[in-house]
Order: sequence, then C-alpha cells, then structure tokens
Amino acid sequence: MPGLIRRNDIDEVRARVNIADVVGDYVTLKGAGVGSMKGLCPFHDERSPSFHVRPGVGRYHCFGCGEDGDVFSFLQKMDHTTFSESVERMAARIGFELHYEDGGNANPDQGNRARILGANEAAAAYFVGQLVTPEAEPARQFLGERGFDPAAAQRFGVGFAPKSYDALSKHLKSKGFTEAELLAAGLVGQGDRGTYDRFRGRLVWPIRDVTGAALGFGARRLLDDDQGPKYLNTPETAVYHKSHVLYGLDLAKRDISRGKQVVVVEGYTDVMACHLAGVTTAVATCGTAFGVDHIKVVRRVLGDFDNADSHGLGEVIFTFDPDEAGQKAASRAFAEEQRFAAQTFVAVAPDGLDPCDLRLQRGDDAVRRLITNKKPMFEFMLRRVLAEYNLDTVEGRVGALRASAPVLAGIRDQSLTSGYVRSLAGWLGMDLGEVGRAVTSVRGRPAEPQRRTQHQPESAQTVVQDAIVGPSMMQLPTDPSTRLERDSLMAMLQYPESIGIDLVRRASQAVYSNPSLAVVSDGITAALGSPDGPAAFATTAWVDRVVAEVPLPYANLVKELGVAPIPEKEGRELTIYGRGVTSTMVDRDLLRQKTELLGALQRTDAVAEPQRYRDLQVELVRIEAERRTLRGD
Repeated sequence: MPGLIRRNDIDEVRARVNIADVVGDYVTLKGAGVGSMKGLCPFHDERSPSFHVRPGVGRYHCFGCGEDGDVFSFLQKMDHTTFSESVERMAARIGFELHYEDGGNANPDQGNRARILGANEAAAAYFVGQLVTPEAEPARQFLGERGFDPAAAQRFGVGFAPKSYDALSKHLKSKGFTEAELLAAGLVGQGDRGTYDRFRGRLVWPIRDVTGAALGFGARRLLDDDQGPKYLNTPETAVYHKSHVLYGLDLAKRDISRGKQVVVVEGYTDVMACHLAGVTTAVATCGTAFGVDHIKVVRRVLGDFDNADSHGLGEVIFTFDPDEAGQKAASRAFAEEQRFAAQTFVAVAPDGLDPCDLRLQRGDDAVRRLITNKKPMFEFMLRRVLAEYNLDTVEGRVGALRASAPVLAGIRDQSLTSGYVRSLAGWLGMDLGEVGRAVTSVRGRPAEPQRRTQHQPESAQTVVQDAIVGPSMMQLPTDPSTRLERDSLMAMLQYPESIGIDLVRRASQAVYSNPSLAVVSDGITAALGSPDGPAAFATTAWVDRVVAEVPLPYANLVKELGVAPIPEKEGRELTIYGRGVTSTMVDRDLLRQKTELLGALQRTDAVAEPQRYRDLQVELVRIEAERRTLRGD
C-alpha cells in the first residue's frame, strides 16, 4: 500500500513551488501591485480580472466567485487530481524527493489521470518512432506534399500509427500499462472479439494542454481501404474534453500572451503552416466547432480583460473556408463575438485557400499577409449579409438594411457603431439618417430573455448563492482607521514570518474598531495559541489555520485579506512595510490604553487610593516605554 506523504515534505514542496508559474500555465497573469498578480478567473466566466495570485504567500483568491487555495488545490480543481497526485506532480517539477509515513512508497499508479497522461506520452513517442519505418511511407508522402519536412514533423510531434490491431497496445503493455488504462485513455477500443488499437494506418498529431501534457490524439486517414472518418480523434476521457482543448495552444500560448493575438484556424496542418510561416499564435479546435468553452480558454491565455486599460488591445483572428461549413463556422463565431473584450477579425485567403494550401502554393509571406490583411468581424458579417441581396433594386436595399441593422446594433463600442452606420449608408446608397434610425430602432427593442443574459458576467452572489455569505473586503469602510486595521491584518496574514511571531501576537491582540476585522484578529490570536499554531506560522498553511479558527461566514474575508495586493510601492522592502504597519497598529492600541489610563488617573484620589494611583502611574510608564521601544527611540 502506498504511504501518506510526510507533512514536512508537503510544506517544503508548497514553499518551494512558485504558484505564479503553475497558475501561469493556465492563466495569463499581470502585475497588480507589490507581490501580487491578477488574471481572468479560470473557475468562472468574467470580463474583468478578479483572480489574484500572491507568489510570496503561495495562495490565490478570486474576489468574484470566492475560489481560494494554494498550488495543490489549484491543480486539484483544474486537472481533477487528488491531493497526493498534486503534491507528487509538484515534487517532480522541482526535483524534490518525497518521503512517506511508515516507510511506505509513492502510489505507483499516481491516480487514474496520471496513468492516462503517461499512456498518452508513451503512445506519442511510439507514433513518432513509427514515422520513419517503411510502412509509414504514405504518411511521409502526405506531409511532404503539404510542405512539411521531417524537422516540421518533429517540431509538432507528428507520428504514424501502424496498420495493426494490437501493435500499440502490445507496446504500451510492455511499458507496464494495463488494458483498463489504455481503454480509459481512449487509445484502444472494445469490440466483440476484445480490444483493438483505435488508430491504425493513420497520420497522428498529439493534442496537448497548455502545460504540454498529451491529452489525446487526432489521426488523419491515409489508406484507400480505411473506411473510417477522414479525421478520427480520441473520445471523451477523464483528461480529454474536445470542447475545452485547442490544438497548438502549448506552442502558441507564450506568443499569444506577449503579442495579444490569437489566430483560430480549422485544422492541424493549418496550425503547422501558420507556425512555420511565422504566425506563431495559431491554434485549432479538435473535431468540434469553436465554442464558449474555447473562448474561456483563449481569454485566459490572451489576458482578455474588459477594462479601460486593455479594451481593444487584443486581437482574435478567425480564418474560415469559403464553403458552406466555413460560413456556418463564421456565423457561430460572430454569435459569440461579444464574449471577447478584444477586437475580432476575419481573415479569408484569396481563392478560398486554407493556410496550409496558401503556404504551399504561394509561400510563407502569403500566410503572413493573410493575417495582416484581416478584416474586422463586423465588416465581414455586413458584407456577407449584403451579398445576399440585389442592391440594384430598392427592395433589395431595404431588405439589406433590415438584415444589417441587427448586426450593427450588437456592437458594444458606440464609436464603432457610428462608423459602420456611415459605411453601410455608403454601401447601400441610402441616407445616413435613415440607416441610423434603423439601427437605433433595433437597439431599442426589448431583447429576448436568453440574449439579455447571454453575456452578463457572473456576480459573486450568483456563483455563491447557496453558500453562507459573510463580510467582504469590498464592504469595508474607507476611513483611515479601518484602512490601518485592514492593512495590518493583510500584513500579518501574508508576511507573518517577516514581521515576527511576537509582533504578530501583539498586533492581533489590539482592539479593532471594525467588527468584521476584529473577528479576523481574534482568529489570528487563536491560531497562534493552538498547539500547531507556531508550527504553521512560517508556512503557507498559516492562512488556512486562521480560516479554521474564525466563524464560517468570516472565512472568505480571511482568504481575501490573505491575497489582496499590499498597498505599498513597487521596489520597497516588504519586511519594513509589514513591521511598520503592524507596529503602527500596536502603537495606536497603546495610545488608546494610555488615554484610558490618564482618564483613570484623573479620576483617582491619590490620598484616598494611593496604591491604585501608584499602579496606574507604573502602567503608564510601562506603556510609554513600550511605545518608545516600538518606535526605536
């Protein structure tokens, strides 16, 4: 039986792993103050970033939906791993050797997900090796005819599945994988006579996630006697969900994030052609239409924030074939256009060539020009609508206006709407005012219920409506006293070791005027007083310890304070800031005590109560000495 991972090892791995690097594999993060980063939440759909990551604290928190945790919980939620699998995965990432209780060993299977990924990686390597065999000549010929040399095949991990019912499965079983695991990975199918290799006699592309892990495969038919579909993909598995994956994203994600551009093409060879031509932001769907879940993935990698600083900076460029299927794809993409804060464009090659054929016939520069000469999505859709009418007749122009008005009414940016109204008036040869009134009329109609809510961002209340909702940082007053209390608690939760256990204990015992923050300070005091409080003090489990001490409705407030950006300038020493703000909190509390003692001293008769009078004087001297020490006088 596998043993439990030792607690010290778990804490060590958690402390060594940079959570921003791990989260950054899934979400594009930007600076959000000292020691803080933010991005679009991967756990709910949002237009403005409310997902914060604090590398120094080792935690993340979404102020929109309330999701919170450390690097292990992030992996558990994103990749559906167990806690032990997440720890083992991060330990392997940093080269740390784990130890197990009672002399146990690591789980050799490391969970079903890990075994599926392992089987896929082994299969990918096997397919690559088969591409150089004599049997793979049709595959090499297919690649060569499309302008892809062996180096290109190697770059994209393209391989060949031999025409055999069990060659792959025999190979993988020799590597220690079981038949059940191969079935779970979708590498083999189940027939009346037993299992069989799913991919046979086909060219194979590995489909990877943003981290580069092989989730599944796409396979292209090569042989005339192959009665299967032209393209055959891995079926839905525990790790492969076609509506959530984009081919080439692992290779494109860095340039997508840096260049604020993503190019959506329609096939594996189109992705290859674009990347080889220098358009390294190209991705493709895998056997399904580009949908809402794909948009969520793209927006997180693109950093597609809906705010004044970023609106309009990003570009999402779609390439469509001119055939009926391509036109339907264009319509579907347009229907979801408003889910992007970035500007959307359409690129259609001359003569209706897809990027692969365009590169083959006209070279790399033609592929680059295709993307450069993109047209705005709204202009593309307007021209599609106009093409369906005879604009030489009055009836045709009126019909075109009626069909075009809803397209323009859907534009969020009013300045763009005005520009397109002028363009449409010119294309139709109609009065500008008449076109403008038609668009205004459509915009003024009550929207259908589904349309009205289709792009509405989820609120925190919607997401956590079934949870116990307590106070939030957003509800705190902004007066100087409350800000001091808030900032001191943030410092104690995020940088306790730098501040020191004695100062944290003293600051947590101060009187907090805000009732909600007073509960958090009591939670810190209780956490320090618990048997394992001091042990947890210097680890990223510190916030969890405080969360466990406060009443349930206040847990979210603790989590928010534990990751919120520190209000300090970039480049300043955080240790100095942390000790400074907590010392100020203690100083304020000492001043309160001093004021109360002075009042008590004035009310005390030195002759009638000499001992009490002396005790008050001694306490005043002690408090004043503590204040001078605190200030370094």
